Amino acid sequence: MIAADGVGPEADGFLARLRAFEGRPAVAGGRGKDPVNAAMIRHWCEAMGDTNPDYSGPDAVAPPTMLQAWTMGGLSGHGGRSGAWDELLALLDAVGCTSVVATDCEQEYLRPLRPGDTVTFDAVIESVSPRKTTRLGSGHFVTTRMDVLADGEPAGTHRFRILKYAPAAAPAPAPEAARAAPVSARARRPRPVVNRDNQGFWDGVREHRLLIQRCTSCNALRFPWLPGCNACASLEWDTVQACGEAAVFSYVVMHHPPFPAFDPPYAVALVELAEGVRMITNITGVPHDRVRIGMPVRLEFLRVDEDLELPVFRGGSEA
Repeated sequence: MIAADGVGPEADGFLARLRAFEGRPAVAGGRGKDPVNAAMIRHWCEAMGDTNPDYSGPDAVAPPTMLQAWTMGGLSGHGGRSGAWDELLALLDAVGCTSVVATDCEQEYLRPLRPGDTVTFDAVIESVSPRKTTRLGSGHFVTTRMDVLADGEPAGTHRFRILKYAPAAAPAPAPEAARAAPVSARARRPRPVVNRDNQGFWDGVREHRLLIQRCTSCNALRFPWLPGCNACASLEWDTVQACGEAAVFSYVVMHHPPFPAFDPPYAVALVELAEGVRMITNITGVPHDRVRIGMPVRLEFLRVDEDLELPVFRGGSEA
């Protein structure tokens, strides 16, 4: 939900100051810290579960969506960042827009990136929006456009948009009576989307079984459920039941934004099942700040309201 605000002469004057930054460089003469390389491509494909043969072997190319990966500066940053970018952020900070959230990106691919390519790039501040009000707070959307070159040839364009905003006031805590209300009287979790492609999975959950699809042509396991095999493209499949053993592969702790029916902070994890597939789930049984990568967890089924039960994974001594 986004609403326009900030009308009037003062707002118009401030917006004019912000828009004076449009067209000014955010990064000039940037250079990738490493050439395009097979190791990074392999790590990316393993994380994404992408087995496309074009991304391995002597004639490999990088997945197109890696375009930004070669331009990232990491914790130490990269050279070429302009004073204009810092000035713009400082100007927004000065009016209370001290928080930032990434909102979206757009990419255009002009030629494949290949191992050995040297990546260079320039970025400009493309646009600054009028002040907008969102659920997070009130602020301005700032869009940068990065033009990426590979060995001097245009390789792609990356647009990245952030919201620099003043956080909205936190809602008043719920009265004790509301927190103690039965599930049916409180906000309910969003319903999962159930369709013909995943109906069997949710049927299994109702029976306290976690079912994994198995391709009957190549025996590859896949999760989440898909209509076809992402290894051999076969449409024929059956299922195997997960044994329930897993380990935390990665995780985040959600603090913001708050949603009805959720009580932050809480851990959301990518767990790797003993069968080899991974799934996103909640971790129960341990505090959010005790969750660790590699921690063993075990499947359980959590009833969250009168008609919804979800597979989650419990950590701790009971896992």
